[in-house]
Amino acid sequence: MTPHADRADIIELFGRYADIADTGDFDALPRLVHTDPFTVDFSSVAGIPPTQTPLDAYAEVLRRSFAPFAATHHAITGHVIDLDGDRARARAHVRAEHWLPEEAAQGGPNRWLVVGFYDNEAVRTGEGWRFSRVALRAVYQENAHLLGGAAGHPSKHL
Repeated sequence: MTPHADRADIIELFGRYADIADTGDFDALPRLVHTDPFTVDFSSVAGIPPTQTPLDAYAEVLRRSFAPFAATHHAITGHVIDLDGDRARARAHVRAEHWLPEEAAQGGPNRWLVVGFYDNEAVRTGEGWRFSRVALRAVYQENAHLLGGAAGHPSKHL
């Protein structure tokens, strides 16, 4: 592979990663995105320490985590990839929006917004590049209290 092809493959991982939640594909996509196991670090939004998790357990957590939301949209841009052989550091900007159904919001706001960065690590495997670590660094949130209303959120399961 060339450095350009490697970068393109890693950028595509970010797209597939966003599609996991946004399309609700909790079965096939996680295997195309992550190593098994991998480390997830959502401490900036969920207050839990980085956790190494098997892929099957993670997929179930995702399924429960996103079930309360009527829709989500993750825009991941501004990719910067630092390659080091079969390993890479991958940074990207993220704007993630999560909408509860209107009735669940009970007249209040129904959108939880997270803005920040993904600081991920990737490794080349026999199946291609995969994220071995996903770390969300939130720098701004709106209506973070809606996270607590999502009974299936990872903060309650990891």
